[in-house]
Amino acid sequence: MRCTLFAVMLGLSVAAPTFAQTVPGSQAEISLSFAPVVRQTAPAVVNIYATVLVESRESPFAGDPFFEQFFQGMTRSRPRLENSLGSGVIVGADGIVVSNYHVVGQATEIRVELSDRREFKAHVLLADEEADLAILQLEGAEDLPALALRNSDELEVGELVLAIGNPFGVGQTVSSGIISGLGRSTLSLGDGRGYFVQTDAAINPGNSGGALVDMAGRLIGINTAILTRGGGSNGIGFAIPSNLVQNFVDQAQAGETRFQRPWAGVQGQGMDAAMAEAMGLPRPEGVVLSELHPESPFRAAGLEVGDVILSIDGAPTDSPQEIMFRLAALGIGREVTLRYLRGGEEAEAEVVLIAPPDSPPRDERRLAGESVLQGLTVARINPAVAAELDVPSAVASGVVVTGAEGLAARFGLQRGDVILGINGVSVSSPEEVEALSAPTTRRWGVEVLRQGRQMLLRFRI
Repeated sequence: MRCTLFAVMLGLSVAAPTFAQTVPGSQAEISLSFAPVVRQTAPAVVNIYATVLVESRESPFAGDPFFEQFFQGMTRSRPRLENSLGSGVIVGADGIVVSNYHVVGQATEIRVELSDRREFKAHVLLADEEADLAILQLEGAEDLPALALRNSDELEVGELVLAIGNPFGVGQTVSSGIISGLGRSTLSLGDGRGYFVQTDAAINPGNSGGALVDMAGRLIGINTAILTRGGGSNGIGFAIPSNLVQNFVDQAQAGETRFQRPWAGVQGQGMDAAMAEAMGLPRPEGVVLSELHPESPFRAAGLEVGDVILSIDGAPTDSPQEIMFRLAALGIGREVTLRYLRGGEEAEAEVVLIAPPDSPPRDERRLAGESVLQGLTVARINPAVAAELDVPSAVASGVVVTGAEGLAARFGLQRGDVILGINGVSVSSPEEVEALSAPTTRRWGVEVLRQGRQMLLRFRI
C-alpha cells in the first residue's frame, strides 16, 4: 500500500491491486463448509464410559524405593472405583471400535454411547499400553456406521483435518485444523511412545480415542495426546497413524489377544549433523546401527554395525521409533525392502519380519520349599520374554520375574522386575537365583531393575 501511494505521488500509472480471494458467486460457494464431512463421519465416533478398579494405599511411603521397605505389611489397600471418559471410533459395522489404552485398557466395565444415543456394553479384544491402542467389541451390535481407514503414509503437512470426540464430557464436538507435522517420534506422550501425526485441530481431555479424519471422511489417526501447560489445547495435538491402527484391527479380528510386533533385534540412533559430517554425508538422514542381536533378521539379511538404514519399503526412517512404527504397521511375516548406506554406497536388502525368538530357552522356574523367595517365578531373558514383559531394550540378558506370590510378593518383588543380584552376588540365570535363595542368613538384599530404576529390596527372615 505504501508503495502504491508513493507511485501516485510521483504521477506514475499504477495497476489496480489484485486479490487472491473473490466474492462467492453462487449459493454452493456461499454455503461451503465442513458439514457434509461431519454428517458422514460423526455417527461413527462414540463416547466411552469406563470403570476402573484401582488399589489405594494408605501409607505415604508406598512406592518409595527406600522407605517402603520399612513399612511392608503395615499398609492396607482399599479397592475403589474410578470412572474415565473418552472417545472411540467404529471401524467395523459389526461393532469393532478403536480407542486408547489409557481410556479402556484397565477397565472392568465399559459402556459405549453412539451419536444417536443408543448404548452398548463392550469388552476389550486387544489392548497394548506401548502403542496406547485398544480394540473393543460392542455386544449385540450390527449394521453400525463405520469409517474407512486411509493410508497414513500418504498424508502431507497442510492437509485439512477434523478432530471429533467428546471433550470434557460436553457431548460430541468437532474441531477443524490442518496436519501441522508428520513423524513426531521423539516424544513420549501419555502411554504412547511411538510415532505420531501432529495437528492444530483443538484436542482436549475426553478427545482421547476420537477420530482425526480427512476431507474425504476417512480415518487418518486416533487422537491420543496434547502438549499443554494448563490442561487445555494449545494447538499441538497428536494422533496415532491409521496404518498402525489397521494392523491392530486386523490382529483383533484374527483372534489375537496380545499385539504381535515384528522383532528387529537392533539398536541404533538417529543421524545428526555431526555424525553426517564425520561419515562424509551431504545431510543427516537415517538411523545408524550400533548393535545387532545374533538372531536379528537384519543381520540375516546382511546388515552390519555401522550401516545407516535410510528407508523401509520406500518410507524414510530417521529415528529408531520410526523404524519400530514401520515394522509394527507392516506386521509379522511380511518381506520388506531395506535401503541402507555402507561406506558411502547405497544398497538394498530383503528382510523377513519375524516374531521375537524364544531362544535361548527361558528356563522358567518357580521357587518353593525352603527357598527364602518362596512363590517367586523367574525366567531367563530372551527376545520373546522381553517382549512379553516389556523389559527395557538395553537389557539383553539376565533374569526377570514372571510371577510373585507368597513370601516373594511380601518382600516387594513384582512381575517384570529384572533381578540383578542377591546379597551382593550377581545373577545371570534362573538356576543361580534358585541356588542363592537358600536360607543361609537372616538379612537379605535383592537388587532389581524396575521401570528403568535400580532398587535394593532389603528384608529379614
